[in-house]
Amino acid sequence: MKLDILAFASHPDDVELGCAGTLIAHIAAGKKAGIVDLTEGELGTRGTPETRLQEAAAAAAIMGIAVRDNLGMADGFFQNDREHQLQVIRKIRQYRPDIVLANAIHDRHPDHGRGSELVTEACFKAGLKMIPTEDAAGNEQEAWRPKAIYHFIQDRLITPDIVMDVTPFWEKKMEAIRAFKSQFYNPDDPTPNTHISSPEFLGFVESRAQELGHAIGVKYGEGFTTDRLIGTRSLFDLI
Repeated sequence: MKLDILAFASHPDDVELGCAGTLIAHIAAGKKAGIVDLTEGELGTRGTPETRLQEAAAAAAIMGIAVRDNLGMADGFFQNDREHQLQVIRKIRQYRPDIVLANAIHDRHPDHGRGSELVTEACFKAGLKMIPTEDAAGNEQEAWRPKAIYHFIQDRLITPDIVMDVTPFWEKKMEAIRAFKSQFYNPDDPTPNTHISSPEFLGFVESRAQELGHAIGVKYGEGFTTDRLIGTRSLFDLI
């Protein structure tokens, strides 16, 4: 299966919080999108790896995601090394995306920045034919390098290079976020509260989106950073 967009995330729910609106918008426009979670989020205070996988599947169905995989890397301890890069390279070569979305370049959670670096380096190396990989059936994979990588903004505010108007898809994004019932505010949940399970957190997510949207003259926006120059054939594509 070839995908147009492939989003990588250190934890289940990173994509929903950071770039679900963008994925939903492109799916609505006829593009095919997928998600690869690097870990099962097993170090999280709330929920279990099993419940988070179920929640991730529910969120993917809400968004209309074509495929969602989990690489099962060690939450909190995965590294940007050869072993982990090869895991990501195999997924890039399997799905052959034109665009990759990845975690924030730095953030409150150290896994986010490390996941960002891991995916960025793997995207480049996936295009090197002298790095051999095989698919699950043992067939040799062809080299493939995505045309662009964009990093979504998470907890820490980073000045974006691009803001995507996600206003028409905001309610569906929030529905996908709320699919992670174990992670967000629930007054009946006896487990300890966390940074993201506070009553105020989803309000913060909405306020951030309103701030980014306001910057481009719309109600809700999602921000991205990129290391590449943004090119266009018409200035009218940028308005």
